[in-house]
Amino acid sequence: MNAPRQSLVVIGNGMAGMRTVEELLKLSPELYDITVFGAEPHGNYNRILLSPVLAGEKNIDDIMLHPRQWYADNGITLHAGDPVVHIDRRRRMVRSKSGREVWYDRLLLATGSTPFIVPVPGHKLAGVIGFRDICDVDTMLEAARSGGRAVVIGGGLLGLEAANGLLRRGMHVTVVHVTDSLMNQQLDKPASLLLKNALELKGLHFMLDAHTAEIIGGKRVSAVRFKDGSEIAADLVVMAAGVRPNIALAQEAGLHCERAIVVDDTLQTYDPRIYAVGECVQHRSSTFGLVAPIWDQAKVCGAHLARSGHRRYVQTATPTKLKVTGVDLYSVGDFIGAEGTEDLVLRDPRRGIYKRLVLSGNRIAGAVLYGDVQDGPWYFGLIQDRTDISSMRNRLLFGEALCAQAA
Repeated sequence: MNAPRQSLVVIGNGMAGMRTVEELLKLSPELYDITVFGAEPHGNYNRILLSPVLAGEKNIDDIMLHPRQWYADNGITLHAGDPVVHIDRRRRMVRSKSGREVWYDRLLLATGSTPFIVPVPGHKLAGVIGFRDICDVDTMLEAARSGGRAVVIGGGLLGLEAANGLLRRGMHVTVVHVTDSLMNQQLDKPASLLLKNALELKGLHFMLDAHTAEIIGGKRVSAVRFKDGSEIAADLVVMAAGVRPNIALAQEAGLHCERAIVVDDTLQTYDPRIYAVGECVQHRSSTFGLVAPIWDQAKVCGAHLARSGHRRYVQTATPTKLKVTGVDLYSVGDFIGAEGTEDLVLRDPRRGIYKRLVLSGNRIAGAVLYGDVQDGPWYFGLIQDRTDISSMRNRLLFGEALCAQAA
């Protein structure tokens, strides 16, 4: 006679949680009765591809990873549009917004992150939104049907993707950024300037070193005012100034949190019955926003939930690729450099190519590529493997093919 199944409750129906469930099902499909609670009224979709949906390159069906039928086929109970509002760790029970109560033997928190809404006066006006989910995209598409002016606050990867999508939908778009260079977390200043020039040619407008002081309007936004007193008109304001780990539920439950939910190398929280993955976790002082490390977390966490706990999560460097159409850009590692590092730089303005490799001793510490990014994965491999590049130093900027030919 088979032992009764244990109960696994997953809070969060996004990419991190469902990837973990996939990994679990590969190893032990019969171990748990699985219940999933999600805040959005959909199956799990690829949040990374919201930008192509906004730009008109894809539709919602194209980005759906797990339609409702997938949950039914795998015996998973899905409560979409019914987020969990309370965790009772003593009784091992969760309660949802609708009042559902489900008991758990194991609990997986995959609550993700929330957009950082700059807390200036007027930030709650209609027409001021984040860029995080399907609802946000629907709001942007509705605004774009009337044309008008959009202001995107944040010149990072997400902000530029939002700006590009709104531009392609016919809006006049201005990107506002608090520093003097775009994507300052991923690019050095020369590459950032090349990016800005390329995006201006596409029709985007930029205000750098600009600090938002107030969002103006009656019931709906009409303008954005800056600390220097200047204003620009706005029919839509998109906040893309970063995200914050969504830890309110974990904090209310008494789990140990710092910037995010603190987990160990197995993705366990300080409560051994509760695991956490994705943008809501903090592992060895780091938080996460890119797919590659979250997929690694899912593999480790899924194995431990399946009682095949031989894996440990290890952080590795992750490259950044810009997805704005027509712009090729790649950065990885320590591309700023420090005392004792050296730079190898190639500039070809006519072809729109810029490459910068940061060397520490005889190894690559970081790379920024603009215009020609085909050797990005190769440089990434050299960084990961800590390859001694002294024998190919003079040819390194010209890529893998030339270095291999010379060797």
